[in-house]
Amino acid sequence: MVTAGDDARAYGAPDAPESQHRATLSLPPPSYLRWEIFAVFAVSLGASGLNALLDLIGALLSRKSLSSQQALLVGPLSSISGFDLVLQLVSIAEALTPVVLVLYLMARSGERPSVIGLDASQPGKDLLRGVVLAAVIGGAGLGLYICAFRLGMSLNIVPESLPAAWWRIPVLLLSAAHDGLLEEILVIGYLLRRLDQLGWAPWKAIAAAAVLRGSYHLYQGFGAFIGNAVLGAAFGFLYRRWGRVMPLVVAHTLIDAVTFVGYAVLVHKVSWLP
Repeated sequence: MVTAGDDARAYGAPDAPESQHRATLSLPPPSYLRWEIFAVFAVSLGASGLNALLDLIGALLSRKSLSSQQALLVGPLSSISGFDLVLQLVSIAEALTPVVLVLYLMARSGERPSVIGLDASQPGKDLLRGVVLAAVIGGAGLGLYICAFRLGMSLNIVPESLPAAWWRIPVLLLSAAHDGLLEEILVIGYLLRRLDQLGWAPWKAIAAAAVLRGSYHLYQGFGAFIGNAVLGAAFGFLYRRWGRVMPLVVAHTLIDAVTFVGYAVLVHKVSWLP
């Protein structure tokens, strides 16, 4: 019988046939798996992709250049002094419910989180890989954004506009962790596994996940779509190679943490930041 650890290693290898261990799981028929994938993303990042596309269309129809408009990532939710912290924490918690949903669906099928590498079995290796990825991709991403903004392909992205309260940095760090967990677990771990179980070729699954990742960043402009799609393809390839989602969660969290906190510290203090 295939164990969860064996399943994770088999899935990490691109040539491992899913049929070898599918029989050990309680998976629904393929048609139900397709409905499951649709339902998960219809209430989460898929809906975000549609809304982002509509936001971009609205920005284009405004007859203003994209670089003259703003896209806010983390901002105030209320004008009531002292209540923002509660709303921010509740908003972050609510936005993580799709992660709970996919973990439940996987558990119902007999799949532990470890089959996508969502565990603490390799903390040192996961952290090292995540830090290296964050350094390489974060730097390249910043350069791409500045170029896209100068070329008019990106809105002026405002990473955060929280009030200067004592909880500002902790909330920004929690927001970064939220982004890393939500996107990598759903778009990489869950989606690629389900598409693999449906018999998709690895490159097609990675391409689909990359386009999805780019789609829900469209509200930031075309540059953000391209940059995040490329990042998604790279993350998909590395996930197929490693069979673990944790390094990607670490990398994404670090990239966003540096973006959010760095902007809060540097805005209006450096000339190269739009």
